[in-house]
Amino acid sequence: MNHRCNEQIRISPVRVIDENNEQLGVMPTDEAMSRARSAGMDLVEIAPTERPPVCRIMDYGKFKYGQKRRKQKSREQKLKEIRLHPDIGDHDRNIKLNQAVGFIEKGDKVQFTMIFRGRERFHQNLGFEMFNSIVEGLGERAKVERPPRSEGRRLIMVIAPAKKTATGSGASKEAGPA
Repeated sequence: MNHRCNEQIRISPVRVIDENNEQLGVMPTDEAMSRARSAGMDLVEIAPTERPPVCRIMDYGKFKYGQKRRKQKSREQKLKEIRLHPDIGDHDRNIKLNQAVGFIEKGDKVQFTMIFRGRERFHQNLGFEMFNSIVEGLGERAKVERPPRSEGRRLIMVIAPAKKTATGSGASKEAGPA
């Protein structure tokens, strides 16, 4: 939404709110502009549909920057990591799986990292099997974004949330992980 600023505001009079969020009342646009300039700030129209329009004395550049940051943050998707070992117990694996479900339902991606120590490196097939069971346990809630692949002593897989319709239904919350 584009806000009119300073000379772009042509309607007079306007209701003015100062930089401390205090109402100054209704005044001519020229007087409001001179108050904004004396404070070293801009006069920004924030409610153009009101009568009289509501304007605020603020730093317009700072305001636009804050709006841009909020917009980016709202659609930003975080990558959460869950670490496993090949000899993890069933109960511990289910706890990690429930943790992943929570992350996915919030809209975050989950990176599963399996770390192999010592001779475990020679049994990476166990890691692939466990990752397959994790994918089955997540079911319709998530899709594999990056399939399991070996990187040295680690086996890494990235899971992303599926479409919003799958996470928004009540049926997905009733079904527990395998």
